[in-house]
Amino acid sequence: MVMIAHIRRGARAAVAGLLMLLAGMGIADAAAEAKLGQYLGTVTPGALVAGADRFGAVQANAPLVPVYKGDALVGHAYLTSDFVNTTGYSGRPIHVLVGLAPDGTVVGAKLVDHHEPIVLIGIPPAKINAFINGYVGKNVLALASQSAATPPVDIVSGATVTVMVIGDSIIRSGKKVMQALGAGGAAAAAVPAVTKSIDMSKTAVEDWATLVGDGSVRRLTLTVGEVNAAFEHTGKAEAIARAEPGEPNDTFIDLYAALATIPAVGRSLLGDAEYEAMVQRLKPGQHAIVVAGQGRYSFKGSGYVRGGIFDRIELVQHEGSVRFRDKTHKRLGSLAAAGAPDFPEIGLFVIPEGTEFDPAEPWRLQLLVQRATAALDKAFVTFDLGYQPPEKFLKVERAPVAAPVVQPKADPVEPEATGETPLWQRIWQNRLVDIAVLTAAITLLTGIFFFQDQLTKRPALYERVRTGFLVFTLVWLGWYASAQLSVVNVLTFANSLRTGFRWDYFLMDPLVFILWFSVAASLLFWGRGAFCGWLCPFGALQELASKAAKRLGVRQIDVPFGLHQRLWPIKYMIFLVLFGLSFYSLSFAEKTAEVEPFKTAIILHFVRDWWFVLFAVALLAAGLFIERFFCRYLCPLGAALAIPGKLRMFDWLRRYRDCGNPCRRCANECPVQAIHPDGSINVNECIQCLHCQMLYHHDHKCPVLIRKREKRERRGGTTPFADAAAEAKGRAAVLTTDPATGHLSIRPEGT
Repeated sequence: MVMIAHIRRGARAAVAGLLMLLAGMGIADAAAEAKLGQYLGTVTPGALVAGADRFGAVQANAPLVPVYKGDALVGHAYLTSDFVNTTGYSGRPIHVLVGLAPDGTVVGAKLVDHHEPIVLIGIPPAKINAFINGYVGKNVLALASQSAATPPVDIVSGATVTVMVIGDSIIRSGKKVMQALGAGGAAAAAVPAVTKSIDMSKTAVEDWATLVGDGSVRRLTLTVGEVNAAFEHTGKAEAIARAEPGEPNDTFIDLYAALATIPAVGRSLLGDAEYEAMVQRLKPGQHAIVVAGQGRYSFKGSGYVRGGIFDRIELVQHEGSVRFRDKTHKRLGSLAAAGAPDFPEIGLFVIPEGTEFDPAEPWRLQLLVQRATAALDKAFVTFDLGYQPPEKFLKVERAPVAAPVVQPKADPVEPEATGETPLWQRIWQNRLVDIAVLTAAITLLTGIFFFQDQLTKRPALYERVRTGFLVFTLVWLGWYASAQLSVVNVLTFANSLRTGFRWDYFLMDPLVFILWFSVAASLLFWGRGAFCGWLCPFGALQELASKAAKRLGVRQIDVPFGLHQRLWPIKYMIFLVLFGLSFYSLSFAEKTAEVEPFKTAIILHFVRDWWFVLFAVALLAAGLFIERFFCRYLCPLGAALAIPGKLRMFDWLRRYRDCGNPCRRCANECPVQAIHPDGSINVNECIQCLHCQMLYHHDHKCPVLIRKREKRERRGGTTPFADAAAEAKGRAAVLTTDPATGHLSIRPEGT
């Protein structure tokens, strides 16, 4: 319940994440350019376009860099995430630099940044790079027109979602690059014109965390070290010699900006009264921004004091720029948004009348940082705070476009012109057979649980069904389909609730999504056992290995119940540590989640670095002596599922009054010791294997039923004492009579 309450609080505080698509003519902002420039410095021109020796300047109308060989243009370089959504299974973008020839052929590509857990620890980078290199020599326009459900390059086993996202992003971003360059063909011409405007009907007030989280308020933080490094790049010795004092990590300025004429943003920051006063002051077409800052550097500057000119900030949009004066400025004492910091400097700046400014388009606030180099000389560096109005505050309208003239034998309109099928839908379409098999298996398992009495009354059939289902789970669901759920899924989901939930990246793997949906439903009916006992491939591997060990005569270790009670909370501690780490760093938590051997044993089939294999084998070896050792004491996923499993509505496991007193057969035979000596079942630890239900109906193993059968057989003239004793727990047993009550009971020999 603690985790559920925490997730609910996180959900209420979560905000929708913004994934900006930078595509087509005239769409580029400073943030995109900075991101492209950041990664462009990690490669050489020749790595993206063979024979190239230099990069050109970033183009003004799109985040593209021309690539030259001498004076000849040989292609363009770009970052896929600047043009399309590249969100992977981690919920974070996968950044790939691509070199594109003038005709649309991919001539180079390199993975430069990602947070995919399976690739961070597991899949060798060489395999991912080989997949990416498979696109070299292929034309993005030709690939886009095919609308294939699977990539034209062999996928990497174990990293299906990751490589599908990478391949799809290369094709779609390449197509948009060609359209931006005027080479998109008929489809580019057929895309209707899009106009955006501020939606004045959205006026809901939001708190500071939400405003910052969803991009309504943008932030630029500079440290002393970053400012000193910027002056070093200027090469001016006088400026470098007068470095800003202090530690490199000391805050130089913490700057925030927002468009106040977005109603919800303005009302949240200014309050209703101040917002209405601003609206009355503005003339038609005028807009205003709020700027707030703290730190050792003032964004208002000395010019404001002398002559009413703010010489340290400038608003830039496209080719135009705006400087602010005293008459267009109003000082604010504080911000009205709940939770807003107490800024020493806050200003409301009105954009002068007649300025060409589109509030629905990106703009940037340019901060000028100056440093005295002599009595009358100064050196300057600039930093950009980019602003993009959140999509939720925009109205999008498409102007009608006349149908293009179709020439004989013309190529069909490209998918994007009529609404391109999202990647996750194409993945589902391509895995319809696998989806059908998994759905059938879940349906069968549901039937097993609903009709468990009919199954467990037939011990031989129960054992065959149980073993067969475990083999299916391990071989098909695990080793073939790689549908092993992990605590990483839980951490990613919880993180998405805090940073911006999106269904699309949870839908990327259909089998994992279906499994999670079925687990969520089963938690209400049976707790965590439906998954842990039947649908977990590693759990199936442990149980099948244990069955084999018992057949081979491996002696089992009986863990004293008192010790067992002190060991099983360990998995809850592991989960809480991982959950806490995910708030600090999701990537670090994903790496720490290697305490789960699932990736090694199931996804990668033990083909991995030796230390990971040794860890997984050690856990399996422990399971040969203590059945499901990892499930009992270490599994953080089992712990995560047990917490919401407390909400289950039904108790399907049947018990007798004699269970636990005097009979303890079910407790002794429970594979995970989920039955207390008093006969009660700990549903947090139960894996719903139904073994206790098989004993419940077994008239040669359950003392209650043995007594009933004895009475029937005595009336028929037979005494089955020897048979009943031989059946007890599969080993030597004795049948005794309680002198006080006359009740019969079976106990293992020597107890």
